[in-house]
Amino acid sequence: VALMLREMSTRYGRTPGGYVWAMAEPVGALIVLSVVFALMLRSPPLGNSFLLFYASGYLPFTVYATIAASVQVAITFSRPLLMYPAVSWIDAVLARFVLNLLTSVTIMAIVLIGVLEFTEASANLVFGPMILATILAALLGLGIGTLNCLLTGLFSAWGNIWGILTRPLFLIAGVIFIYEGLPESIQSLLWYLPWIHITGLFRTGIYPTYAPDYISIPLVMAWIMIPLALGLVLLRRYHQDILNR
Repeated sequence: VALMLREMSTRYGRTPGGYVWAMAEPVGALIVLSVVFALMLRSPPLGNSFLLFYASGYLPFTVYATIAASVQVAITFSRPLLMYPAVSWIDAVLARFVLNLLTSVTIMAIVLIGVLEFTEASANLVFGPMILATILAALLGLGIGTLNCLLTGLFSAWGNIWGILTRPLFLIAGVIFIYEGLPESIQSLLWYLPWIHITGLFRTGIYPTYAPDYISIPLVMAWIMIPLALGLVLLRRYHQDILNR
């Protein structure tokens, strides 16, 4: 809890507007996406609202991206406090995970409520798939972020390399399209990536008539558990080496 309070004060407490900026970023991105694609397309792939369609893809992806990026630098961010015996490396990882999960879910709820209340978009929300997709997105961010925390701590250049490799991730995560609208050759490649499954699952809660048959929860769980297990085991072994760098 102390680590969470410290991060809240350093990240948002010293910035004019504080948490307003955390909400302004997804809202601004959704507005830009909606305006651009509304000029190019007559209607979104699902429903009748561009804003709601892109929100249904962008928000769960943001949960993953925010948590992964935050957990990746958990040890280096909290390095001074980790010198105290009472504070362990797992405290730093869990604090960043919990805080960013709560922040992301709050922002998601506010944005969705705003879209439904203040635009012409309408939806019969089914919360089960939405909650499951959000949990999977958060755990995926934790798993990949934990492994990257190790790699970034041991190899400082890995953070930049990972950023370059994952730059197209926003495009292939299904934020601006639906899986069924792609050629079969591309579908066969994207199916092995977890983000497209999470996006599709979340959209089943926004659009009850949307029933994708490609979603595989076991595949997503494998993407979560393998990097998480590797990251935890290796961090336990090498966290002191990272702190001593």
